[in-house]
Amino acid sequence: MKNVFVGLLLAVSLLASCDTSKKIVYMQDVVVNEPETITGVKDITVQSKDQISIIVSSKDPQLAALFNLTKVQYRAGYSDLRGNYNGEISGYTLDDNGNIDFPVIGILHIAGMTKSEIAKLIKKKLIEENLVNDPVVTVEFMNLYFSVLGEVKTPGKYAISKDRVTLLEAISMAGDLTIYGKRDAVFIVREEGGQRVVHWVDLRNKDFFNSPVYYLKQNDVVYVQPNKVRAGQSTINENNVKSVGLWVSVASFLTSLGVLVFK
Repeated sequence: MKNVFVGLLLAVSLLASCDTSKKIVYMQDVVVNEPETITGVKDITVQSKDQISIIVSSKDPQLAALFNLTKVQYRAGYSDLRGNYNGEISGYTLDDNGNIDFPVIGILHIAGMTKSEIAKLIKKKLIEENLVNDPVVTVEFMNLYFSVLGEVKTPGKYAISKDRVTLLEAISMAGDLTIYGKRDAVFIVREEGGQRVVHWVDLRNKDFFNSPVYYLKQNDVVYVQPNKVRAGQSTINENNVKSVGLWVSVASFLTSLGVLVFK
């Protein structure tokens, strides 16, 4: 009788472990070594109130300097580049209409453009208007970020410094999900065009690669829900009555187990 019970207990344990792995493993249906075409790659585009730095270089430094803001050039649409850039360069803040006022050239509408598109536009303007013959234009993000909350190792706000950031990169930057994070309940809150939309992603299914939020945008908020174990721990810690009930249930189970084993 005892051997039968032990075997049954082992079988139940194996089944439980299999069920647990299905809850925590990412991309369970992915096919290994089978190439898939990557679609929907989206670089981050600037929006109203975003801050960027624009630096123009040329063989003639004095000529290029006309188009590079110094820290004393505070005008509408300009802001300091994180307070320190060797005391030289300031940045631009897009106004409500998505415009900036660029030196000499004037008003430029750049909302909805990527860093490379902005650089190409300014370079084209400088050459067409015979302002600089050999310009090299560098555009960088300044205040763009996303946030990661919930069951991750290091929740917080993370800066965006490159053209694109994927959801997996964001989770990696936050130290990955904890064992208590629900892989099938990752939410991304996105505010865009005066609307707020909440997207749901299941990391266990490779279809999340095709999600509209796989490539994050500035101000996105990634939230990982806690699983039942974590939620239960919170309830137990805050409710002594339920805690007592839990231990009574455990004691009852152990008593029943003892009766079966030693009967």
